[in-house]
Amino acid sequence: REIVLSLRNFSRLDEAEMKRVDIHEGIDSNLLILKHRLKANEKRPAIEVIKNYGDLPKIDCFLGQLNQVFMNIIANAIDALDESNIGLSFAEIEVNPNRIKITTSVENQGVKITICDNGHGMNEEVKAKIFDNLFTTKDVGKGTGLGLAIARQIVVKKHDGEIHVNSRLGEGTEFIITLPKSA
Repeated sequence: REIVLSLRNFSRLDEAEMKRVDIHEGIDSNLLILKHRLKANEKRPAIEVIKNYGDLPKIDCFLGQLNQVFMNIIANAIDALDESNIGLSFAEIEVNPNRIKITTSVENQGVKITICDNGHGMNEEVKAKIFDNLFTTKDVGKGTGLGLAIARQIVVKKHDGEIHVNSRLGEGTEFIITLPKSA
């Protein structure tokens, strides 16, 4: 039942107009859908998800489209963590556990959503291209190079928001999304 409700909330296919919604519902739906990828497996312990949710007002948005943004960023964080685990034993990963931290807050006249991981991070060259159409760091057949380009279009063009990335090699990556409270 929870998965069906989350999928319905995630897709919002029947909603072609902006609606006032709770952003946390969208993030939580994405986490439930990705739960199987966050669980422990034979190669690594579970990825810890830390939710530091602020007291956000409902905002006017296309939640189905924003859910695509959240899904892409969280799935990329999982991929980055799995890649950073290559060559490490289960015990070594347990010493420095994989984490994704999601923080929300009210900022100026909008809301701020920060999604960060403690993976291997990106160098400056990759960081400069990360939102470019067809740019990917993934192996052939594993990434299209469209996810973050589409995410940027959804945030900037559809929602009058901003999306930025901070990353340093060896320290992880942080995506910062700011959205107006109303359009």
